[in-house]
Order: sequence, then C-alpha cells, then structure tokens
Amino acid sequence: MANILVVGPHPDDQELGMGGAIIRLAEQGHDVLLLDMTNGEPTPHGSPQQREKEWTAAAGIMGVNRRLLGLKNREVEHNLAARHLVAGVIREHQAQIVFLPYFEDAHPDHVATTRIVEDARFDAKLTKTDLPGDPIYPKWLIYYYCTHLRHVAQPTFCLDISDQMDRKIDAINAYETQFVIPEKNRRVVDWLKQMNGYIGSRIGVDYAEPFFTREPVGLAGLDGLVL
Repeated sequence: MANILVVGPHPDDQELGMGGAIIRLAEQGHDVLLLDMTNGEPTPHGSPQQREKEWTAAAGIMGVNRRLLGLKNREVEHNLAARHLVAGVIREHQAQIVFLPYFEDAHPDHVATTRIVEDARFDAKLTKTDLPGDPIYPKWLIYYYCTHLRHVAQPTFCLDISDQMDRKIDAINAYETQFVIPEKNRRVVDWLKQMNGYIGSRIGVDYAEPFFTREPVGLAGLDGLVL
C-alpha cells in the first residue's frame, strides 16, 4: 500500500477533479491525505466555519483525512516559504505519490499551487535542512483536471470510478454553500457527471476520471488494463 497526498488549492477541488479516485484508493487500503492550500473563503454564501464543516463532511464521505496548509485564498504565491510548507507535509506523510492540479488553468491559485507542489517534491528530499520529517522524493507526480478553462482533457490514463461515482457526487454536494445553495453552480455537478461519463465511455466503463503525467507510466503487465 502507498502513502498518497492529494493537493488542492481550495477545499472541493480534489473532490471535483478526482473524488472518485480518492474514494477508490482509500477503499483499496492506501493511506490518502488531502492537503488544502487555502480554506477557500471568502465566497458569496460561505464562511470559514461553515466551509470547515463542509470539507470535514466531504472527507468523511470519501473515507480520508485532510489537512489545511493555511495560505490565503486568492493570494497563493509560488515562493520558497510555500514550497517548504508543502515539502514538510510530503515528508511527514512520507508521500510516495502526489496528485496536483493540471498545470494549465485560468485561476492563479491553481497555477501557483501546481508550481509550488512541483518544486516541493524536490525540496522534500533535501538533507541538512530544518524541514520536518525525513527526506523523501515522491516517485510520482500525477495531475488531475479541475480547471477553470474550457479545456478538453488529453489524459495519459483514465481511472474507472463507476462504483464510486455516487459517493463522489455526495462528497461534492457536502459543499452546500458552493454547489447546493447557489442554483447556477448546481449545473457544475451535472456537467461533471456528464464529463466523467464521457471519459468512462472512452475506456468502456460507465464513469472514469482523467489523469496526466509528464513522466512515462511503467506497467508490470497488462492485467490492470480495462479491455
């Protein structure tokens, strides 16, 4: 089993981009930790206290733990201090696999988060440093899609989440201030289910989530391929 870290700029990004995969990985026995860079507030209907209740409920639905890094929403910056904060979490969790947002996005927080995590992967292996935990270099950086662009994913691989799709939607709807109370945002959840259905159709299953890697994925055999 692997130690897996899933980093999101704001609470709900992980659920939207790869909530099904998070549930599936946790069901398989992996140690999955969600790291929220910010608390996602302010928003029109939310508050820090309410948002915490929502992200706690969502984590419970998915069966994972989560941690708040505490950077300021809308002002996430790619700098050394942020890199070291994330590197510290990587070391403390001994993360072997790190999921992060896809690198093309219209939201500055998303772009900055991706750059921070990419560099934190390197920083996490440093010795002779004040960073907490033991040095580790995560073997995999895997990008998930939660972009504010009208972007059509060209994934490296897709993960079957047919059995996890309903719980993914439940986890997203746990964010009542984001996707239940604001009527226009309910369409996001409908669109997301349609998109996951389309991605699923490309690999012959009901629902799937797309992922991208910059580095080649190695296979020990063909047993895991969906035929």
